[in-house]
Formats: sequence, C-alpha cells, structure tokens
Amino acid sequence: MSKKCIVTRQLLERKFIMTMSDPIADFLTRIRNANMVRHETVETPASKIKINIAQILKDEGFITDYQVVDTPNKQGLISLSLKYGPNRERIITGLKRISKPGLRSYVQADSVPKVLNGLGIAILSTSEGVMTDKAARAKMIGGEVIAYVW
Repeated sequence: MSKKCIVTRQLLERKFIMTMSDPIADFLTRIRNANMVRHETVETPASKIKINIAQILKDEGFITDYQVVDTPNKQGLISLSLKYGPNRERIITGLKRISKPGLRSYVQADSVPKVLNGLGIAILSTSEGVMTDKAARAKMIGGEVIAYVW
C-alpha cells in the first residue's frame, strides 16, 4: 500500500491527529469563519485559555453562551453559541490575533491598548489570568496581548 493511501485511510478513519502550532489562532479562525456564514454554533477543541477567552466573549456580549462538552478523549470540546442582531447582522465584526508564537506582544500597565477607542476589546493574558483591556487598566497590570475583538 502506498504512503498516500495510508494517509488517506487514516484521515477517513479520523485517527490521524494533526498538531497545531497556534491553537488560539485556530480557535479565533473557527469563530470568525462560523460568524461569516452565520452559523448558530461552532465547536472547537477545549483548553483552559480557550475557556477563559470564551467567558470574556460571553461577558462582553459577543456570544450568547458556551458549553464545555466532554468527549471520549481527554481534551473535550467547547461549543460556542454565536450572537446576531435582530436582522441577523453580525455582533462580532472582527477578530485579530495579536501575539503569535513567532512574535509575542507584551505591554506594560501604562500602555495597554484600546481597540477602536473603547468600542472593541483587547484580550490579555496577565499574571492574574486572562482579562480584557479595561480590567487590566483598572488593576494596573500588563501582560501578553492575545487578540483584539470588535
């Protein structure tokens, strides 16, 4: 059997596990793509930081709800319920990954960014957990800028 046939068979059997270099970027891309085609829900592999980001998106009103779904494997899934306006207009107009594995972006407490003059949010990973730019400014702490959402 050729190498190509083996890989194709593994993909069909869903036993082929692909490693990701940036799981947070994949998480944001899945949300962005589902939002663009106006899906009601989107599922993505779970992790602690993704659950924290989902909680921030819920608290800030960008999604209606999220659930952590247990699966037979250890990781689990996060199911996000996306939010739309009365005429199905998108609530999330943009998501942008800022700090990437190849180029990390850190800010000090006095230079925490504002997104669209406060209309959007910056999500930061700080020593006190994952939080928005407003919360980081209130606590006077800096950290790694994960993403912008507007």
